[in-house]
Amino acid sequence: MKKVLLEMEDQKNSYEQKAKESLQKVLEEKMNAEQQLQSTQRSLALAEQKCEEWRSQYEALKEDWRTLGSQHRELESQLNVLQSKLQGADSRDLQMNQALRFLENEHQELQAKIECLQGDRDLCSLDTQDLQEAMWAMAPNADGSDCCSTSSVPGQ
Repeated sequence: MKKVLLEMEDQKNSYEQKAKESLQKVLEEKMNAEQQLQSTQRSLALAEQKCEEWRSQYEALKEDWRTLGSQHRELESQLNVLQSKLQGADSRDLQMNQALRFLENEHQELQAKIECLQGDRDLCSLDTQDLQEAMWAMAPNADGSDCCSTSSVPGQ
């Protein structure tokens, strides 16, 4: 019986040793699991922080995008107004250039008429002067004698 008791004692020690080893292994696994849990929780906290930063940046960019879109639409509207004004100015410029060419042509025509009239005036002036000289030559002298008579010739 002693032998059986010794064998049972050995089995008991063997089971206790295996139980301790198993318990030790379970405790190590538990500690590893807790460390992994803590590491995962830190990673999750960091990921949530990054996510919040990105969300904040996204919202800021979205607001900037809205502002830029609004500014873009306003600038397009101003561009359209300016293009319309430019077209109006171009049209007025074309009209003014046409009017200027018309006035320049009219000025040239009037200048030519003036030159023609001045030429006519000069001819008329010469003709008038010739007529006046001829009339003076035919007009009676101041003493009443005829300028065409022989007595009006000096020295007679």
